[in-house]
Amino acid sequence: MAQFGDFNRICKTVALTVCPLVGTELGLEPTCYSRSIELQGTLIFQPATIIIHVVAVLMTTLMIIHVRSKYTAVGRREMVMFFYLYLLLTVVEMLLVSGIVPLVSNTYIYMTGIHTGLITSAIWCLLINGFIGYQFFEDGTVKSLWTIRLSSLFIFVCATGLSVATFRNIGPFNALKPAPLWILLYVFNGGAIALYICLQIFLVLNTLDDRWPLGDIAFGVAFYAVGQASLYAFSVKICDHTKHYIDGLFFGTIGTLLAVMMVYKYWDSITKEDLEFSVGNKQHVWEVRDIEEEYPRQDGYGHDGYGHLKNDGYDGYNNDGRGGYNNGYQEY
Repeated sequence: MAQFGDFNRICKTVALTVCPLVGTELGLEPTCYSRSIELQGTLIFQPATIIIHVVAVLMTTLMIIHVRSKYTAVGRREMVMFFYLYLLLTVVEMLLVSGIVPLVSNTYIYMTGIHTGLITSAIWCLLINGFIGYQFFEDGTVKSLWTIRLSSLFIFVCATGLSVATFRNIGPFNALKPAPLWILLYVFNGGAIALYICLQIFLVLNTLDDRWPLGDIAFGVAFYAVGQASLYAFSVKICDHTKHYIDGLFFGTIGTLLAVMMVYKYWDSITKEDLEFSVGNKQHVWEVRDIEEEYPRQDGYGHDGYGHLKNDGYDGYNNDGRGGYNNGYQEY
């Protein structure tokens, strides 16, 4: 079992982005990891995982488009921030694990710090979104939006600063004893995820009549748990059995992507769009107008439906007793 605050066992199992920067002077490396490929003279690490990252970028882009299209859904503008953060951290992670950013460069240190900050701020943003359904403050308002923006930015700056200070041995932080970074990644982030799940289960059970969203929560938890188990428990076995073609990072990335997709599915299932104000319904208004233009209505007051006075010889009274028009002369 890994000791509290110790990356040694974790980094011997799976190649996390922080592993080359903590534990020893030369960092830590896993017992077994995915083989690299050469592309135009450049070594690309984790090629199978990179494919999943590309898929994650595409799927997250689609989810962002769908969330933004639900113009009147509750928490739309808050939820889309989480998907933007997940998109950014996926891109940064892809650059780091692929080796595009060299391990021996100073850029790798700061990019890894940014990656840690994005992970923590994305989880924090998701947690704050978990409170939206309780209506502690009105969604979409300036107060709601800036609360989640500023708090997520604060968490990002703090997490990034702590990471870089640990890697650089600044102040009380030390790369050889990275317990604060370990607490941030596994205690703080893990607690935030667990709290979000509990909030959503309570929300469904006590607020909604429909119980189907519990299935979305259950699938999301299952996907995430399987991904984390593949990452931290079975990575070496996966790597050995696949002859170094893939490792636990491959399945961990898939599990995280599927969990994020279930977050979207869950949010979509509990939010109902007000169709009366939906922009998408404008099309139906135009259809009605076209029908009226094709079949002008007779309004009974001597008009032809386009606002022009009729001159068709009709006279007499309308059904309500008011006079009609006859060749332009009003009858009494």
